[in-house]
Amino acid sequence: MTKKLNNLLHQNPPIGGQGGFLVNAHLHTPFSFSAFNDIDDALDRAVAENVKVVGINDFYTAEGYAEWAEGCKKRNLYPLFNIELISLDKDFQQAGVRVNDPANPGRTYISGKGLSYPFRLAEPHASQLANVQNEANKQVEAMCRKLNELLAAKNIGFSLDFNRIKKDLTRGNVRERHLAKALRLKVYEKCNNDEACIQKLLKDIFGGKELKSSAENVAGVENEIRSNLLKAGGAAFVPETEEAFLSVEAVCKIILEAGGIPTYPFLADDANWNYTDFEGDLEGVANELTKRGFHSVEFITTRNDVKLLEEYATYLHEQGFVVTFGSEHNSPMMEPIELFARNKTPLSEKLLQINYEGACVIAAHQHLVAKGLTGYVDKEGNADRARREEFVRLGDELIAP
Repeated sequence: MTKKLNNLLHQNPPIGGQGGFLVNAHLHTPFSFSAFNDIDDALDRAVAENVKVVGINDFYTAEGYAEWAEGCKKRNLYPLFNIELISLDKDFQQAGVRVNDPANPGRTYISGKGLSYPFRLAEPHASQLANVQNEANKQVEAMCRKLNELLAAKNIGFSLDFNRIKKDLTRGNVRERHLAKALRLKVYEKCNNDEACIQKLLKDIFGGKELKSSAENVAGVENEIRSNLLKAGGAAFVPETEEAFLSVEAVCKIILEAGGIPTYPFLADDANWNYTDFEGDLEGVANELTKRGFHSVEFITTRNDVKLLEEYATYLHEQGFVVTFGSEHNSPMMEPIELFARNKTPLSEKLLQINYEGACVIAAHQHLVAKGLTGYVDKEGNADRARREEFVRLGDELIAP
């Protein structure tokens, strides 16, 4: 470690998060699926809402990193470089244990925080990442075929072109939400945006089920298309193949090889204050995550009651975890970049500080790794949690020079 970096790690500057900088550490862009028109749209909104630290967090891809970095530089924002993957814990699947997907036992979402920029990933890990992205695209293509069979059977009068969807609506990574958007656009075009026609046509496509949203509520319509047709039980649903998932250990290895910090995204409490099987025992889940080599966790705050969010985040922070928050924005609905808890409840000062300190650790980690040094976790995923505050100080220095 250079003398300068060593000095930075051991300085004790005031932390800028206390009423200082807002953070959103988990934002999807059109490189996966997003409410934003493009990266400029996302970053302009961050500036307008005084959010200083912003983390790109797309599914399976780092293709947006360069555009994110350049856009942040132009706007004096601090970028975090993240990624999200879906893994499968087969033991939990067989036991029926829900982890952080409420509907699919064993399925486990994992984020990587503070990856190397420029992004680099050696073989065989690069091919593993490309393969799961390709499998995800193949699943959506299969759903597109089933959807076209449904449209033909009902004599709807149009079909969807998967290659056109990929070209016009995506940046290469095709999600089922793109399919829902493409169908909505086709329906609106056929009906010339007429409300009654849209309602009637979608009712036919849904097999007689009424559309609950008005045609003006584009996000609501797309969510209903996805729910009725593309999710489990829907007429065009196609389950993922086993090849679409890597193990938790393989996903974490990819993240570590890419320079990042494996991070467990908490689902936490739902609208009825229920938790998944894995997350219901806070002390137990903290111990299990530590045993599995996770030193970082995150929450999508709009899902959670603010008091329960503070209970979970504070406990995990006190146990030495790096804790960050985000909003995702991976649905058609546009929400604020500034973070709120459920029902648009503002985050407490404690939560804002925890989030800022977590962002500081990630900023310090990616800064050191970019220089070829060891960050908060090493290549084997080990971390000395006792040094977290040193990384907070370095990150604060980087974010607020």
